[in-house]
Amino acid sequence: MMHVKEIMEFLPHRYPFLLVDRVLEVEKGKSIVGYKNVSMNEPFFTGHFPNHPVMPGVLIVEAMAQLSGILGFVTVDRKPSDGVVHYLAGCSKVRFKRPVLPGDQLRMESQFISGKHGIWKFDCRALVDGEVACVAEVMTAERDV
Repeated sequence: MMHVKEIMEFLPHRYPFLLVDRVLEVEKGKSIVGYKNVSMNEPFFTGHFPNHPVMPGVLIVEAMAQLSGILGFVTVDRKPSDGVVHYLAGCSKVRFKRPVLPGDQLRMESQFISGKHGIWKFDCRALVDGEVACVAEVMTAERDV
C-alpha cells in the first residue's frame, strides 16, 4: 500500500492535479489498484457543472494514467527523481458508463499490457461502488527530463 507521500515520490503532479490518493496494491510488471476520493471541494466542480457537479471524463482518464505511470515506474525501479517522467501518450477504447459525483470514491485498476522503447500500454477501468464508470486503454511514454 502507498499513501500520498510515497505516491508523490512516483508522480511529479501536485495539487490540484494529483489525482491518486492511495495505492492499495501493486504487482510489479502486472497490475496496480488505487483510488481517488472525489470531494465537492475539487476546483473543477466550480464550472463542471455549477448546478450538477460531475467529474470531467478527461480527468478520470488522467487519474487512470497517473496510476498506470506509478506501475510503470515501479516495474523498472525508477522515480521522477531519477530524471524521468511518464507522459500520457494516448488513449483508446475509452467508454464512460456512469457519472462520477462528489462524495464518490473512484477505484482505479490498471493492468500492464505491453512495454517497448519506453512506451507502456495499460488496460484500465474506474469503478464507483463496484459499478464501472470508465474503461480505457492508456499509453504512457517514459521520457528523460
